Amino acid sequence: MNAQQLSTRLMRVAAHVPNDSVVADIGSDHAYLPCYLVLNGKARRAVAGEVVKGPYESARKQVKLEQLDDEITVRLASGLDAVLPEDGVTAVTIAGMGGPLIRSILDSGKQRLAGVERLILQPNVHAKAIREWAQTESWSIVEEEILKENDKIYEILVLEPANRITGLTQAEFLMGPQLMKEFTPVFQEKWQRECSQWKKIVKSMEATAETAEINEKKQELLEKIKLVEEVLHGENT
Repeated sequence: MNAQQLSTRLMRVAAHVPNDSVVADIGSDHAYLPCYLVLNGKARRAVAGEVVKGPYESARKQVKLEQLDDEITVRLASGLDAVLPEDGVTAVTIAGMGGPLIRSILDSGKQRLAGVERLILQPNVHAKAIREWAQTESWSIVEEEILKENDKIYEILVLEPANRITGLTQAEFLMGPQLMKEFTPVFQEKWQRECSQWKKIVKSMEATAETAEINEKKQELLEKIKLVEEVLHGENT
């Protein structure tokens, strides 16, 4: 992978960035995504934010290599602290982290989202945390995508500010309102995998001494299994 040829996952993230955006890529690593967006004319300018010194230096080298120093600013900062008001950022991308960490980044830096028109978020796990944040903070889920690459399944959530939010069901928080409607083979595979894993955990719990904590966790897993199986079998409509 490089700035000219992204992974399928990052290509799909890039596809959701509006044309002529000013993009902040948080946790940018080698800055491949912002370089790609600027090189292909999707973004006018970009900020590559990285909290770790090593990836920050890699991002700086990549931007220099692509001769994009005038278009891309690389900042060593935690989360959305990389975004300054004068940047005029209109779109934020956060990819390749867990859903709870992405939620934490959005929560900690929400005052820096003023003027941002779109969030493109790609959690590796626990996308539910992002849907819950969107509901609380009045962001609408305008697009969702699920894809498989190298035997790993990823979700992409696209959020835009909203005046009015439609409440989600527990199944929609967990599995995604649009993804449930599309019901693709990859979506089905993901949730069959999850159910299988949860059932193994429940079985192992049954072989251990009962405690209040174990019983609570077991009940939580059984409820999720029931919820998912209802969707997979077409009962949750």
